[in-house]
Amino acid sequence: MSVENIYTSIACNRTTESADWGNNDLIVFGACNAVAIYDPMVNGVAAKITHTFVKHTKRVNTVRWLKGFSAEKETLFLSGSDDKLAILWDFINPDDVQSFDLKGHESGVNAVDGVQRENGEWILATAAADSTIKIWSYRLGSDSLPECKQTIVLNTGFCFTLRLTLLPKSEQILLAFSADDESVALWSEAQDESLTFQPIHKLLGHEDWVRGLDFMFEGDDLLLASSSQDNFIRLWRIAPRNAEQVTNNKVDIFNLLDESTGEIRVEEKIVQASSNSWYAISLESVLFGHDNWVYGVHWHKSADNTLSLLSASIDKTLILWQPSEESGIWMEKVRLGEVGGNSLGFFGGKFRSDGKAILGHSYQGGFHVWQQSEDNENIWVPQVIVGGHFGEVRDLAWEPQGEYLMSVSADQTTRIHAPWRSSLGDVETWHELARPQVHGYDMQALALLTRYKFASGAEEKIVRTFQASANFIENFRRITKVENDADGDALLESLPKGASVPSLGLSNKAVYNTETPAETERHVKDEYPENYFTPVTLDSPPQEETLMQNTLWPEVQKLYGHGYEIYALASSPDASLLASSCKSTNAEHAQIILWNTTNWKQIQKLPSHQLTVTQMRFSPNGQYLLSVSRDRRWSLFERSVSSEEKVAQYKLTATTDKTNGIHTRIIWSCDWSHDNKYFVTSSREGKVVVWCNEGESNNSSLNGWKSLDVLELKHESITAVTFAQTLHTNGSYIVALGCESGFVYIYSFDGKWNLLLTMNTSQSHHLTVKRLQFRPACTATNQFQLASCGEDCLVRVYRLNL
Repeated sequence: MSVENIYTSIACNRTTESADWGNNDLIVFGACNAVAIYDPMVNGVAAKITHTFVKHTKRVNTVRWLKGFSAEKETLFLSGSDDKLAILWDFINPDDVQSFDLKGHESGVNAVDGVQRENGEWILATAAADSTIKIWSYRLGSDSLPECKQTIVLNTGFCFTLRLTLLPKSEQILLAFSADDESVALWSEAQDESLTFQPIHKLLGHEDWVRGLDFMFEGDDLLLASSSQDNFIRLWRIAPRNAEQVTNNKVDIFNLLDESTGEIRVEEKIVQASSNSWYAISLESVLFGHDNWVYGVHWHKSADNTLSLLSASIDKTLILWQPSEESGIWMEKVRLGEVGGNSLGFFGGKFRSDGKAILGHSYQGGFHVWQQSEDNENIWVPQVIVGGHFGEVRDLAWEPQGEYLMSVSADQTTRIHAPWRSSLGDVETWHELARPQVHGYDMQALALLTRYKFASGAEEKIVRTFQASANFIENFRRITKVENDADGDALLESLPKGASVPSLGLSNKAVYNTETPAETERHVKDEYPENYFTPVTLDSPPQEETLMQNTLWPEVQKLYGHGYEIYALASSPDASLLASSCKSTNAEHAQIILWNTTNWKQIQKLPSHQLTVTQMRFSPNGQYLLSVSRDRRWSLFERSVSSEEKVAQYKLTATTDKTNGIHTRIIWSCDWSHDNKYFVTSSREGKVVVWCNEGESNNSSLNGWKSLDVLELKHESITAVTFAQTLHTNGSYIVALGCESGFVYIYSFDGKWNLLLTMNTSQSHHLTVKRLQFRPACTATNQFQLASCGEDCLVRVYRLNL
């Protein structure tokens, strides 16, 4: 028995140094409390998140590949988190990653870096919100743990970023860091053997906090780039000087006028790093091109020693800078980024090791990757990416035939995840295809009615329903190579092209005409059009900016009737009915509302529960509606068709009470077996109960239903449960359980429970699992596909080989 991860979707944490691209061509990034490894080119075709490592207990703020003394591919990286911990990870064997804790900080770690000496010793630096920087020593392969050698106390200062490097022509290490005094502090290693750093200089000039630093060697000189919230980038040169040069210039500052040539010379500051090493520090250049805070800078040196600098700003752009061949003046060469949309720019940018690709991670947690065109070095082509939610994912649902997965999240978006069947190879990789809803409220619940119609509930009193746009259907067919799409054929001609959200609006408005009027007909009201949608033809998954702007679905209907925020939704198998529930503290508001999906009229209200209904499920034959609640009870409503109205009505047929209810805490989740024989409920006290109908009515509230073998997991709260849609070949039912701890358990049930698989936090989730659902129409023998989502922002799809 084994489990294989088909798809992992999660956003990059929204901090300035939460992603790094190594010489090993892998991207490491902070993903909620985990550290994720992202391979941007799987088999040369697509992108995939390959590993997630969980050891931190709070948000990961910063990650950094450690580039060794030799130019080999990195195998070590550092991470720092709000849990006061920095961790050194050894990635030499991805399936057995070793980690070493760097303990000692009293607050969240927000900056890390490391440098290796020629003798193999690693010097690491970590900065935290406790106003300290700690210097650590570590030797790879030794039995000893990283050892803290020095703590630099900044008093009340806060270190935003730091970098370590070797000084030119020296084994001494230089530490540069920026604090909240708008300067860059330079500290060098002392001469003794104690590995302590001492201040040698402060770089002044920025007029706001410095947020980005990076070093690069140019010949014997060292270049330092600093970027700031004053919108400027400054380049500093640190050049070695010998004793004779220093003696000839007895003052720290050179004369600005060179008397032999009459030219103005750059002002230089001479600093002494040790008894026999001096360095001249000068301001090389000031770069201005961004019109908002510049969060990050990254150097790259090409094979022919051409220097490039990448800067990332909250003004939605990344700029590639290079010195002019004629004058040597630094010029903007390429500007990349988002146009329009509701993003707030970039937190950081990185070069690939060859400099021919650029990564940006944005305010929305999305990745942007561009690759340099082989034909024209000034053209950068967007690449296929993997991203995900940056808020807890609260619900998910498979499309009825299992062609795609939809998820809703507290990040106020609904997203569609589907396989891309590329024409370039046989590889099938999963990606985000659309964001049908980008909302002003945190999303809570989801029900897919048909392939191209769904209902969603958010932290508002309204249920909203959506239908796909023609542009989505065309692109969906091309990307997934889906066959037998009768739903799409019937709809395609009548659907609007796309949708857009008006300014200050919450509803997706249908867009039918996407042609722009001729220039001669333009009116002043056309200057700022409300329609931002433009149809796109896609043969590969869309980039982040397309997802944000061009993949909305038009809203069909708003359903009013609940008194509080929507909490749960469910649709009947024939999609004719929609059930909805809201948050409630009394029986009146805990009523379930049934809606007719043909005319969106309210059919009836179903009273039974006293508190919030947490989940509802229709039986596969539509005969029953099952609901579970915070009041520790489940209720079963049976269908009956009225001869006069010919409309399905549901009435309460069975429920638990204090005498027969096995659960003693909140019942979080429920599901039906595919053959309608059983349903399962799971609760906060760790109990999972399968119920079946004996067929004999009795005087109790259970009305013939009884519990079978009760599974109890000690010290677990079971927050999600689901039945597989087919039987195992041995005739047993397959049941998946998701827990508050993040673990996912796979059991078989044949009257007794039998544990088949346990998925730990690195395989599944590291915070509460919110929803599990098996993929429909998966035909391989004893092979099941399971989707899960959780509070850790992750959406995952697994292949279970049982």
